[in-house]
Amino acid sequence: MKFLVISDIHGSEGCLKTALASFPDFDMLVLCGDYLNHGPRNPLPEGWNPKGVAEILNPLSGKIACVRGNCDAEVDEMVLSFPCLSPYANIFAGGGRIFVHHGHLYERERLLSWLPEKTVIVSGHTHVALLEEDGGRIFFNPGSISLPKCPEGKTCGTIESDCSGIRRVALHSIEGKLLREIRL
Repeated sequence: MKFLVISDIHGSEGCLKTALASFPDFDMLVLCGDYLNHGPRNPLPEGWNPKGVAEILNPLSGKIACVRGNCDAEVDEMVLSFPCLSPYANIFAGGGRIFVHHGHLYERERLLSWLPEKTVIVSGHTHVALLEEDGGRIFFNPGSISLPKCPEGKTCGTIESDCSGIRRVALHSIEGKLLREIRL
């Protein structure tokens, strides 16, 4: 199974289109929050069109696993055709576990104490890409597709699993270039 992991869209229709076009063969879309709104601390992202983002995501609703970001609100569910306000999601794939949260509620130490080894812990929020192992767990932040705050620029990620568990976690540019990966 192939998961496309996107965070911090912040209403950028153009960046979302680019990321989805670069990875057309995903089985599930994992969204780490901050879908439509740019928030008071951020500039308007390139291609800002929250309605356009909703129009792209809604037909994919059957393939989406997602969590609430700090810029998401109840009003967003009025235009999105999937529930998007959970603080976290657990995805079990081939004996592996993916724990998804936005990144503003749960600290690393708490997650290390809560979640078993071999869990892939996915978050967004910081707009800074991260892929590292800590305490037998993989911490993965795919960065932001619209408002990056890291040298890699606009990024997203993929997670691949098979019947034995999670096999690969990778960070990519939104154009599809592989930037780094961890193979399990």
